[in-house]
Amino acid sequence: MENTLDNIRAQMRKGLLEYCILSILSKREAYASSLIEELKAVGMIVVEGTLYPLLIRQKNQGLLAYRWEESTQGPPRKYYVLTDKGREQLAQMDTAWDELVSSIQTLKQA
Repeated sequence: MENTLDNIRAQMRKGLLEYCILSILSKREAYASSLIEELKAVGMIVVEGTLYPLLIRQKNQGLLAYRWEESTQGPPRKYYVLTDKGREQLAQMDTAWDELVSSIQTLKQA
């Protein structure tokens, strides 16, 4: 049963990852490792192999932009930032999320 629950949680998190990334970047720019740390801190466990393709896809869709910054701890870091199109997408996702949560709550109370 626990493995089934873990699988359900993993599938739900995977579907919400894009939304979470846009939400984080709406508050501040961030580099990939800091995104991973923040997502892990709230239980949205993600590995680099999952995050990087998603960041590339969001950048190619025009939702994100990035800039390079020198780091005192190793190679330069790529900082991601939300674009205007990304903010519009996030606003639509916020609306869709609120509607989804409301629908689920209605169903659970019925």
